[in-house]
Amino acid sequence: MTGTATPAHGTTVKSVRVRRRVPTRTPHQAAKAGGGRLGGPLAALPWALPAFALVGVLLVYPFFRSVYGSFFEDNGFTSSYTGLDNYARLADDPIFGRSVLNTLMWVAGTLLLPVLAGLLIAVATHRMRFGGIAQLIVVLPFAISGAATAVLWNFMLTSDGAVNQVLRGIGLDGWAQSWLLEWPHNTLAMIVASTWQATGLNVVLFAIGLRAIPRETVEAAELDGASGRRMFRHITLPQLRAVTVVVVGMAIVNSLKAFDMIWILTKGGPSRSSETLALSMYRETFRLFHVGYGSAIALVLSVIVVASSWMYLRRQMPDTGTTRS
Repeated sequence: MTGTATPAHGTTVKSVRVRRRVPTRTPHQAAKAGGGRLGGPLAALPWALPAFALVGVLLVYPFFRSVYGSFFEDNGFTSSYTGLDNYARLADDPIFGRSVLNTLMWVAGTLLLPVLAGLLIAVATHRMRFGGIAQLIVVLPFAISGAATAVLWNFMLTSDGAVNQVLRGIGLDGWAQSWLLEWPHNTLAMIVASTWQATGLNVVLFAIGLRAIPRETVEAAELDGASGRRMFRHITLPQLRAVTVVVVGMAIVNSLKAFDMIWILTKGGPSRSSETLALSMYRETFRLFHVGYGSAIALVLSVIVVASSWMYLRRQMPDTGTTRS
């Protein structure tokens, strides 16, 4: 603030500059002062309550209800406490063992086939002249629902379907077979059908990752003589690590909960030989009315999904605690 005195009787007074101190507060003091007013730490709580309620009703309550129900013999009308009998039954049930094996086959198949195919197609078409059109053709099956995909492949894989007719037409009659009526051919055929649909999403994700690679990095590698396999191994793959983590994580979760395609193509048959854990849980709970036993299978599946996802992400994501220390 600047003030100037008025001269009196020819006397001149110099101006005096006065600095006004602006009050300041630390972030801790500001948060403490605003804690009871709108905008404090708890101001967002009313807005988050609907989301918390939705998660609680759709996720938390069903999970604990399944845990509770797994200790009972329940047919939907009457129930009796049986303790750990449902879990002991899992160990002796050959159908449950086959479901676990089929689920592992789905995990391995959806990791090797759609992820690898999506990566190779994205890399091969990245700089191709009509690469965008080629990627669009591969992505189109992803726009089809799982049920529609299953109906299409059922037309192709039946005993007199398109696949066997093509094989017989080119003289490979010995290769024609009942693709959906024998294990493990039925499980492998459904994995191929799932790969046909799921590859498109992986192509999109890997294509986005390729476009995000800095041009300077690629040019520097080219100046050093890197090309072909060396470029792919030392530049492209490391730069796609973050996208690969997402793609593989999604593939693991989707394979563990595979249901719609299996149900439409084989309904888990013949003789429940192609069932996965998700299908066994559905059949025991809603078809055979073994609610307690189905709840035990659901809990086992939930533990497998959470544990596998946690271990994978823990291994792939950086350790922030170590970084800070």
